[in-house]
Amino acid sequence: MSATINCKEFADYFAVPVQNKMNPAYVFEVEGKPHSIEEYYLDDLGHIHHGRLPPCVLEEPMITKDVYEVAVSLIQMFDNLDMKERGSKTWSGAQFVLERSSVLVFLPGLGEINYMHELLTNMVHKRLQVYPLHSSVTLEEQKNVFLSPVPGYRKIILSTNIAESSVTVPDVKYVIDFCLTRTLVCDEDTNYQSLRLSWASKTSCNQRKGRAGRVSKGCCYRLIHRDFWDSSIPDHVVPEMLRCPLGSTLLKVKLLDLGEPRALLATALSPPSLSDIERTILLLKEVGALAVSVQREDENPHDGELTFLGRVLAQLPVNQQLGKLIVLGHVFGCLDECLIIAAALSLKNFFAMPFRQHLDGYRNKVNFSGNSKSDCLALVEAFKAWQTCRQRGELRHPKDELDWGRLNYVQIKRIREVAELYEELKNRISQFNMYVDCRRPVADQEYVHKQRFILQVVLAGAFYPNYFTFGQPDEEMAVRELAGKDPKTTVVLKHIPSYGFLYYKQLQSLFRQCGQVKSIVFDGAKAFVEFSRNPTERFKTLPAVYMAIKMSQLKVSLELNVHSAEEIEGKVQGGAVSKLRSTRVNVDFQKQTVDPMQVSFNTLDRSRTITDLLLTIDVTEVVEVGHFWGYRIDEKNSRILKKLTAEINQLQLVPLPVHPHPDLVCLAPFADFDKESYFRAQILYVSGNSAEVFFVDYGNRSQVDLDLLMEIPCQLLELPFQALEFKICKMRPSAKSLVCGEHWSGGASQRFTSLVSGCALLVRVFSVVHSVLHVDVYRYSGAQDAINIRDVLIKEGYAELAEEPYESKQSHEALKGLFYKSVENMADLSTSSPMKNDEKYLIRVLLESFSSNKLGAPNCKAILHGPFNPYELSVIV
Repeated sequence: MSATINCKEFADYFAVPVQNKMNPAYVFEVEGKPHSIEEYYLDDLGHIHHGRLPPCVLEEPMITKDVYEVAVSLIQMFDNLDMKERGSKTWSGAQFVLERSSVLVFLPGLGEINYMHELLTNMVHKRLQVYPLHSSVTLEEQKNVFLSPVPGYRKIILSTNIAESSVTVPDVKYVIDFCLTRTLVCDEDTNYQSLRLSWASKTSCNQRKGRAGRVSKGCCYRLIHRDFWDSSIPDHVVPEMLRCPLGSTLLKVKLLDLGEPRALLATALSPPSLSDIERTILLLKEVGALAVSVQREDENPHDGELTFLGRVLAQLPVNQQLGKLIVLGHVFGCLDECLIIAAALSLKNFFAMPFRQHLDGYRNKVNFSGNSKSDCLALVEAFKAWQTCRQRGELRHPKDELDWGRLNYVQIKRIREVAELYEELKNRISQFNMYVDCRRPVADQEYVHKQRFILQVVLAGAFYPNYFTFGQPDEEMAVRELAGKDPKTTVVLKHIPSYGFLYYKQLQSLFRQCGQVKSIVFDGAKAFVEFSRNPTERFKTLPAVYMAIKMSQLKVSLELNVHSAEEIEGKVQGGAVSKLRSTRVNVDFQKQTVDPMQVSFNTLDRSRTITDLLLTIDVTEVVEVGHFWGYRIDEKNSRILKKLTAEINQLQLVPLPVHPHPDLVCLAPFADFDKESYFRAQILYVSGNSAEVFFVDYGNRSQVDLDLLMEIPCQLLELPFQALEFKICKMRPSAKSLVCGEHWSGGASQRFTSLVSGCALLVRVFSVVHSVLHVDVYRYSGAQDAINIRDVLIKEGYAELAEEPYESKQSHEALKGLFYKSVENMADLSTSSPMKNDEKYLIRVLLESFSSNKLGAPNCKAILHGPFNPYELSVIV
């Protein structure tokens, strides 16, 4: 029996009438004899907190910073307690050190475990082995709590209520209980379950206390006041019937024809309220599981007749929304995916999130979700990948399967449980003539995208009305917050220390686990971190941005070791560097430069390489419809490219000094008309002994052996890259061309490629946004007038007119003003001012002083805030 059961309530419920009175059922108690356990409350720990702690509030369960510090102080105090207890024994110091008892700390959730773990691991010279115990950590990590600690070390287990009854750790002597838990409750408005922070019951806390007296005398420290324990902590847990959805229960009642649910549930041990029953009946009618009466006046708010859908849902061991998902999956031809989602969401998450490695687990999950960024689709893709590997025989041995799980951050035991439920669901729906059809049309190249779109629609239908839609972000606000940087590639950090550009290498290393950093702009107390984008991929929010925002959500500490501003100004150039405090500095990792930059948006940066709004170009790479790369073929630009190519191929080329990696700019060979020459290139991918490179002056790409890649001299990085990226303005896919809500159809792609290939094009620049030219594109066809490619795509039904984004409109106005100026003024714009040259000199002096250690070792720490992104959404439940 359970140690937390309310015996009296059960005895009274099963009472029997004897001689005109109700006699409760007999209660038999079989008591064990645990070792004695001493209880302590905050009142007994005044020597630690000195009365500084605020009183606990019943309506506001929480852990304050001071209470965490009390727990840490207690752990530090246990050595003295052990010495005091064993002082009378004739043990040597070495023997005592070898036997330090374990400590079990009860915390309500993973966030609190993370915080406590950080506090304990920051304690130096305390010889502690700290282990988390939570349902989301991997099974391997959970097993660590049973290991004996290294001799001389104390084992600290940070656990949720999983260690209350499910797990017994034999060598625990001390229990520290925050008396909090997260309880599964049902929201009255949405009928959805969520974990809510609440005070644990006395029976649960007593169960926790019992963990300490298993092998020796123990101590339990409850970090609340004694009077709060006596007067406010509830005696028992609220029964599940009163806090969880009643949908499945009501469907079973209807299926078994046990009468009106209200009457039957009134006889339960803990009967639910009438309002809960009425709300659940209404929900089942909304879902379609119960029939709605034709005559509104005949409608019974406490009952209804089962529909066919209701009979199906009553037979499935999943909740109503997931049951409806399965039925809709059958109707719309995506039953297999819906079965996987229903099975996975009914059990514990099979994605592994190793403790302190959440970012790696999240990255893997994002990879499985693809462009959808959907948890449900990530579950489907991961399950199918595991299924496919098993069918191929790649996971025949248990070790191979475990290795696959570690590599893909999947818990094998849990994904097997999902597979069992998946098979069970398949068997149960077969009685309703629903079967999985794994065949797919061979000829349809867009089948995968269409199927994913249908699945997203089915998910929306199954969970209606409990979903949300993305609104349009405030573009004007995003431009202001990111100072003109692209929100799809950039995040912002705040609380940057003075002369922040000195620490750009530290910042780069902080974001290395997110992605390749292209540049960092330091602007006062802010830093704009821009990640590298593959130039041959369509416009989308980079995975690196998602990873950076996840770092912020996980509260990953971002610290810099820095010098104080006063120290820097006192040691360098007699304080002359102080004028750099307000200078905007750009660190370009591609070009390996640190330069001052104008305090303005980058609208005009790319336009300085454009001397006319009408350009003649050759298209070299089509990314997607309306998005392509090319280079100018006018006489002036042709001379620049020929001169650059000649200069490169007269050099004594040197192999790369570092191992090739994505985003590295180098020299790569390309054969044209049987003549091989070297050109400037950026590495896109490295695979085996070859790399895919993008030629930054022409816009095409090629596969090159790693041995043929050469180092690029610094002087060749100063000339701007000559390839131009284009996007046709005022155009978007038509409904006919839209696949899965984001891709252009294959027909649209083929038509666009045929229109821009094989001839020179004339483009009129409308705007420049993040170095991308938004243009109108014209093609000459024989003796005919130029045709606008956008007009052709709209006429043939592939595209439709669209409004340009805010940044594009702003850039358009700026370009109009810029090109009204004379050529002399244009030249003035591109000339460096003496002030900029002075700032550049001071930056170089400061960086040299820092790198040569003239400033000494950094003696301060700066805690950064962020990362932030203006497109980030907060979902409030």
